Amino acid sequence: MLNRHARGFFTALFTPIARWLLKMGVSPDAITIVGTAGVVVGALVFYPLGQLFWGTVFITAFIFSDVIDGIMARMQNLGGRWGNFLDSSLDRLADGALFAGLAIWFFTGGADAPIAIAAVVCLVLGMVVSYVRAKAESLGFTANVGIAERAERLVSVLVITGLTGAGLPPVVLLATLVLLAAASLVTVVQRVLAVRVQSLEDSEQT
Repeated sequence: MLNRHARGFFTALFTPIARWLLKMGVSPDAITIVGTAGVVVGALVFYPLGQLFWGTVFITAFIFSDVIDGIMARMQNLGGRWGNFLDSSLDRLADGALFAGLAIWFFTGGADAPIAIAAVVCLVLGMVVSYVRAKAESLGFTANVGIAERAERLVSVLVITGLTGAGLPPVVLLATLVLLAAASLVTVVQRVLAVRVQSLEDSEQT
C-alpha cells in the first residue's frame, strides 16, 4: 500500500527535521499532539467556512507530523506501546475532524447533501476499519489487510478536496468519497474474514 511504499522516501526526507527537533528538546509526543491539533483546526475551522483549498494547505502542513514523530521515537528508542497508543488514538481524532469538517460545510453553505452524506459515511466506516483491526489485535489475531488503509484515505481526500476548493467540479469529490466509502467497506469485510479464518484455524488446533 501507499504508506508502506512511501515510508522509505518520507523517512529520508524528514529525518534531518526529526534530528533537529530532538536537539531542540522537543519530544515525539509533543509533535504528535501539535500535528493532530493542526489537522483538527484546519478541518473544523477552514472547511466549515468553505475554505477547502486553504484548509487543505493548512492541514498538509501538519499531516506529516505523523511521520516525523515516528522517526523521532525510533531515534530515541522510544517506539513502545505508549507512543503507539497515543499516535493511533490521535489519528482517529484527526481523521474524524477531516470528514466532519467536510460534512458540516456541504450540509450548510456548500449546499450539497450527497457530498455531506458521503463524508459522514466515510467517517463512520473509517472508524470501523480502525476498530476492527484494534479489536482483532487485542484478541490475539492479525487484521492488517485491506485496500483502504489510512494513507490512501488521507491522500485521496486531501488532494481532491484541495482541488475542489481551487475550482474542480464538486462531483469529482463526491465520486472520490463514494469510492472511498466502498473501499473502506471492502476493507472491513476483508479484515473480518481474515479474523474468521484465524479463529477457525485456532479451533481446529484445539
